[in-house]
Amino acid sequence: MEKLEPPRVGATLQALRQAQGLSLDELSRRAGVSKSMLSQIERNQANPTVAVVWRLANALRVELSELLGGERPAAPPIELVGAHSTPSLSSPDGQCRLRILGPIELAGQFEWYELTVQPGGALESEAHEPGSREHLSVLVGELEVTAAGGKQWVKTGETARYAVDGAHVIRNPGKKVATALLVVLHA
Repeated sequence: MEKLEPPRVGATLQALRQAQGLSLDELSRRAGVSKSMLSQIERNQANPTVAVVWRLANALRVELSELLGGERPAAPPIELVGAHSTPSLSSPDGQCRLRILGPIELAGQFEWYELTVQPGGALESEAHEPGSREHLSVLVGELEVTAAGGKQWVKTGETARYAVDGAHVIRNPGKKVATALLVVLHA
């Protein structure tokens, strides 16, 4: 007799949650299922009970069969990621903040960020892969880029493009907060 595997709902659950712009916290609150359990289900490290699947389906406003079917739902025509769902990183000194705007599945290939640098702050980066480049578009303020042996001021509305296969720095030597879009193209 063939042993049947329980349905794996992790990928479907994650796709539905992300398509609706829900964080793990929000879905946890709506469904009454712990955040750690949701994370384990999405990573296929736990098989939920029927009661848990029922609560998740209700919280997501989908049919129970859609979660149990194991099929990924079609992507919505427009995926909206809420501001609260956009992860961010801060430098150890708190002077620089990167909001990660690009999808995680493109990390290491094509990444884009909203960069905020406080006066006197600097984002210092190690070398990326040979042939990699950054594109820095300043939205507010002025920034100074040091890369590939050169130094360049970048003012509001301007874009600097430069090689990043060596150490490089984006610095705010001004007296006002600077904001920019930073795109990294990995080779």
